[in-house]
Amino acid sequence: MSEALLLIGTRKGLWIGRSDESRRSWTWDDPHFLMNAVYSVCIDVRGDAPRLFAGATSEHWGPQVFRSDDLGHTWTETPNGAIRFPEDTGSALERVWQIQPGGENEPEVVYAGSEPSAFFRSEDRGETFAMVRPLWDHPHRTEWEAGAGGQAIHTVIPHPTDSDRVLVAMSTGGVYRTSDGGASWAPANTGIKAYFLPDPWPEFGQCVHKVASNPRAPDRLFAQNHHGVYRTDDGGDSWQSIADGLPSDFGFPVVVHPHRPETVYLFPLVADSERIPPAARARVWRSDDAGDTWRELGTGLPDHFYSAVMRDALRTDSADPAGVYWGARDGSVFGSGDDGDSWSHLAAHLPDVLSMRAAIVS
Repeated sequence: MSEALLLIGTRKGLWIGRSDESRRSWTWDDPHFLMNAVYSVCIDVRGDAPRLFAGATSEHWGPQVFRSDDLGHTWTETPNGAIRFPEDTGSALERVWQIQPGGENEPEVVYAGSEPSAFFRSEDRGETFAMVRPLWDHPHRTEWEAGAGGQAIHTVIPHPTDSDRVLVAMSTGGVYRTSDGGASWAPANTGIKAYFLPDPWPEFGQCVHKVASNPRAPDRLFAQNHHGVYRTDDGGDSWQSIADGLPSDFGFPVVVHPHRPETVYLFPLVADSERIPPAARARVWRSDDAGDTWRELGTGLPDHFYSAVMRDALRTDSADPAGVYWGARDGSVFGSGDDGDSWSHLAAHLPDVLSMRAAIVS
């Protein structure tokens, strides 16, 4: 029997919602990891059973990666933390911003991105991680700057069939990729504008907020930038703007439909200082033609809405039609079971929502 699972990481813990495959009604667990900021969550559906992850940060105990093999009913932590910086780096882990399963051909591989910006690889399905040192040692690293949310790798996209290819994105530094299993890394930002720099078209230094793709079309990726929405059809060799038709080119999340690589979702905000939805109307925007045109999705969503949706707080599940979910900084959570055409209010009064993942699991 299958169930829908929704993980919601907040400023003060993790909430888990459960539903049947219809996704019409939800039950909620008591919160996990209270008073931990959960910046990253993950549902790894490879292998014999799903494994859940939560990257949680305690103000007292520091950061930790928790994992669960019983759909979140119990959790395990790694003694001394699953992710640690080598002593010779002179740095320490502040928080885990991303946990991402590797490809189907490497069922034990899990990746992580951190603050400060570093990339980690696990070969035991997330029980322990090792730093991928060449990215940390990259000559650009000393020039990467901290965005308002910190200096962190928040996006990790492994190629679905070529285990040597991985793309990461960070604020502030931009998009980087490897084609040799992490032995070398190169920036991939051509066409992404950094209006706040003296040279607005730099090789690196862009404040990319999020990158997303569908494994069925791995060379087509979408990026939400700090001002700018972009698409690449060549794996990051070049990017083009697809912001025409949107009410704003600023926002944090971007997500691609699980079955249709040309369908992409955004949650635009008024920028740079206001950071509320345009006209204070909570709306998701969807393109069904890879960004050539956009449609406003608002059925069931509120007006007079003054909160924002963060980079990892707009997600889809694996069903078709897809479940689409978003959570805001005011603790409200909305979901759709019909690709975003209509919405229901799933939760209210949670802490500040930081991260989400959803899946249909057995």
